[in-house]
Amino acid sequence: MSRFADKVAVVTGAASGMGREVAEMLESEGATVIALDINFQDGEPEKKGRLSQRTHDVTSPEQWDSLAATLPSGVDILVNAAGIMDYSTLHETELSTWRQTMAVDLDGVMLGMRALIPLMRARGGGSIVNFSSALAAVVLEGSPAYHAAKAGVTHLTRNAAITYAKDNIRVNAVHPGPIATPLVMRQPAEFNQAAVDRTPLGRMGTPAEVAKCVLFMASDDASFMTGSAVVVDGGFSIH
Repeated sequence: MSRFADKVAVVTGAASGMGREVAEMLESEGATVIALDINFQDGEPEKKGRLSQRTHDVTSPEQWDSLAATLPSGVDILVNAAGIMDYSTLHETELSTWRQTMAVDLDGVMLGMRALIPLMRARGGGSIVNFSSALAAVVLEGSPAYHAAKAGVTHLTRNAAITYAKDNIRVNAVHPGPIATPLVMRQPAEFNQAAVDRTPLGRMGTPAEVAKCVLFMASDDASFMTGSAVVVDGGFSIH
């Protein structure tokens, strides 16, 4: 398939999980992909086919500006998939932990869009997919910073969608539910089982199932879609 032939895509959180799946699928369908993650090894960018890996801290405005400067021909697609989670209850949450979660999960999305939207405007348009979460709307006990950050991503996405529609830039959010990523599988077994028990389809989703939805949202197949919050959660948020 060549749905993304001649497209340039930037994907954050691309070292593992859903971000990695999105980056690899985009490359397999013809895109030139810049895969970003703080967990990639330092040094020269590693290149695999049309996919290059770069060490990148999404909370750093300077690193975003530096990345933008290396893309003189512009960018067509931005997928903000980087994220972390804190499991503390509100009264146990340290301010430093709160700020770090917000920095990665919300500030990182803002900084990525701020840096790359000018390149999309110069190129005549583009598509952005921001990773929110089913927990942007459904509330469970604990993890207040994650809940707040992901709700912020949803509304930030809508703001960007209405602001840049005139520039032919579409901005949408994906809301995954329980997905079997390395991060999720490191959670306590009882935590994951409770999530599965709440999910009508009776299982966790896979990173590939989310990535396929993200690729649709990023592609011209979704050309009349902007400001949307697309839920991929096996029915988790129906309750």
